[in-house]
Amino acid sequence: MPWKKGQSGNPAGPKPKPKPVPWVAPEYLPPILYPKQHEAIYCPERYAVIEASTKSGKTFGCMDWLVQRALAGSDGQTFWWVAPSYYQSKIAWRRYKRTLPRGMFKAIEAPEPAITLNNGARIEFKTGDNPDLLYGEDVYAAVLDEDCRIREEAWHAVRSTLTATRGPVRLIGNVRGKKNWAYKLARLAESGKDGYHYSKLTAWDAVEAGVLDRDEVEDAKATLPADVFRELYEAEATEDGSNPFDIRAIRDCIGPLGDGPATSFGWDLAKYVDWTVGIGLNRERAVCVFERFQAPWGIQIPRIQEATGRIPALVDATGVGDPIVEELQRGGGNYTGFRFSQQSKQQIMEGLAMTIQQRKIRFPEGPITQELLDFEYVYTRTGVRYSAPEGLNDDCVCSLALANAHYSEGGARVRFIE
Repeated sequence: MPWKKGQSGNPAGPKPKPKPVPWVAPEYLPPILYPKQHEAIYCPERYAVIEASTKSGKTFGCMDWLVQRALAGSDGQTFWWVAPSYYQSKIAWRRYKRTLPRGMFKAIEAPEPAITLNNGARIEFKTGDNPDLLYGEDVYAAVLDEDCRIREEAWHAVRSTLTATRGPVRLIGNVRGKKNWAYKLARLAESGKDGYHYSKLTAWDAVEAGVLDRDEVEDAKATLPADVFRELYEAEATEDGSNPFDIRAIRDCIGPLGDGPATSFGWDLAKYVDWTVGIGLNRERAVCVFERFQAPWGIQIPRIQEATGRIPALVDATGVGDPIVEELQRGGGNYTGFRFSQQSKQQIMEGLAMTIQQRKIRFPEGPITQELLDFEYVYTRTGVRYSAPEGLNDDCVCSLALANAHYSEGGARVRFIE
């Protein structure tokens, strides 16, 4: 029977399914890397360790390397970019969004930043601040960005994810002293260990390649301390790694918890994300009380009062800390508020640095020592600034600096209330 227009049904049967069309990426033009940059990143070895100066092209080149690995991958394969903090991993994610051709990928920001390419391969942007969350995945290639600022346990976790896939990894970063696992791994690679490749990219390499302006590098050399310039621009590690307290001095000040009572207290306040830390110093300026906890304010206030008693205490009154200090003062005791600003924080940190370098203070092994060792100084347009690296805590250092400032202002002469 002839088929009439408008008639229901389909006498010819269902239409055949179209054949799958092979996926073709929109035109991706890899960036041109200068020879030393290309050799460092595209070496055949599975492990490439690259100690590099600031702005020498290490991040840019490794972004290209990782996306090319993902483009050569397939649906369901995972590739990782691991940075010290969530903020730093987002930097790479945003750069990919700006530079990859439209139509080549889909980007998501939550629950964690990721980019899925049209071939189904996925680049995920991780943070190394909680190594336990890095286990379990099968990863086909990875980049560890700013490796000297990532915990060694995070590198162990990432290495485990590459086991089943035998995936390659690129470890990149500025150098930061000689007391970290990344420096030791670089020396292992430099020694010629099988499967490892070592490279150094300096600012002068980037100048020669036309990536950096020579006058800018010369200006940095003239204005920055020699040790800082060597680390940031020539990838030469210094003994202390830009630590403002002096690593040797820190280690010389380590000792057991001192005997009480305290003569001065410092309290750095936090609620949930960071830690509330209280440190008491005795007559010999040794830490004799160390409190560190997270709790609602209603629980924190009586705990602070119990630990401090009538001993003079300098308390963080910045932001939400201001009403807490007022509540402590109303409850009795000897509490003085201290508002952290860039200038005031710098002042008490410099005071703590001088005390440590003169070996006039004692503190126990543990969180206090680790935070002091992690601290660094950075140079900004407004001058030098002491701070914890991105993603790490400074609660113990702030509390110790407050207690030290209060001690210096007369705490050691306070009459005890036994």
